[in-house]
Amino acid sequence: MTPPAAAFVARAAAIAAALSLAVAAETPPLPRAQPESVGLSAAMLREADALLARYVTERKIAGAVAAVARHGKLAWTAAVGLQDVAAHATMSDRSIFRIYSMTKSVTAVAAMILQEQGRFALDDPVATYLPAFKDVVVRGSAGGATRPPAKPITVRDLMLHTSGLEHRTSEVYRDARVRSRDITLPQFVTSIVRVPLMEDPGTRFRYSEATTVLGRLIEIWSGQPLDRFLDDRVLRPLRMDDTAFWVRPDERGRLTTVYAPADGGGLKPIEIEDVPFTQKPALLEGAVGLVSTVPDYLRFAQMLLNNGELDGVRILRAATVETITRNGLADAVLAARGGSMGWGLANVNVALDGGEYGWDGTAGTIFWNDPAHEMVTILMTQSVPANPDSLRQRFKAIIVRATQ
Repeated sequence: MTPPAAAFVARAAAIAAALSLAVAAETPPLPRAQPESVGLSAAMLREADALLARYVTERKIAGAVAAVARHGKLAWTAAVGLQDVAAHATMSDRSIFRIYSMTKSVTAVAAMILQEQGRFALDDPVATYLPAFKDVVVRGSAGGATRPPAKPITVRDLMLHTSGLEHRTSEVYRDARVRSRDITLPQFVTSIVRVPLMEDPGTRFRYSEATTVLGRLIEIWSGQPLDRFLDDRVLRPLRMDDTAFWVRPDERGRLTTVYAPADGGGLKPIEIEDVPFTQKPALLEGAVGLVSTVPDYLRFAQMLLNNGELDGVRILRAATVETITRNGLADAVLAARGGSMGWGLANVNVALDGGEYGWDGTAGTIFWNDPAHEMVTILMTQSVPANPDSLRQRFKAIIVRATQ
């Protein structure tokens, strides 16, 4: 082992041993409680601490922040390792993460606020609000001619990823140059409809750019830029002060570096995106664009678990939350997707056998809500791959065993 690697391991181990419960310098995101008082095993949660510490010392991740809340109370939180190895900056519960696809749930909630106001109906054609979608076509089979879709794309299709649009990293979008560094959200919508749909709307679940298109619809329905509407109606009401589309200059010291495996072992810093998260982007992506912290996202997730309300502030009606956190896929689409997971309008995976729901991000963040046990769990790292050595599954197994 080289001296720098040995120093890294020694420092990370010392940090991990000292932080079993990381106490925020500011007001906690939720009232605090001892694990046993809310039916959680403190001994098992110490195993979660140990698991995260082991992943750091083995240099599978540079660091992580995690939290578990039950019955509306924060019962356990941990901040392990380093957020920036070169700067020797330790992880804390104020560390800021690129949450990528966990942005989608925030965008979906924002859309449903407007749905409750009667600005649109879920089965409205997208072309009603975005005329560029009137001319969309479906690709031909085996290289054949394109054709009109069998039905229009609806808002529901966007939220359920049954629109026929493709994933943002797809080869077809790259070849068509759908996005560029300076493209704006209105320009993006015009650009994406130049590419044929992969299949008829409503016929297949295909994880896609649909939520960024939904972000443009939010602008049209609300008359505000997407970032302003999210801030006014979701983020500030929930006191999610560290969640935004970019990191302000005075916050940059808290932005966590993304790491990937280095040749020969260890970790190396990488940039996933051409556009950094340290300046306001031209394209406000409702699918992947937000940064956040564990305490901030914990408040968002707890609001959902509370059926739309937190600390006396109601974001959505209880009936709306119940609708968007259950499976919304048609039986045929669900069967084709396979497995035991459905998909909800809140842009979350939904367990068909128990109602648990949640989603993750491409740089190593994940949350899940367990309504049956009144629990919220969040784990954030900045890692590519997002789930090194099955960290998420190992972590979740411990949390499940800690639930009494």
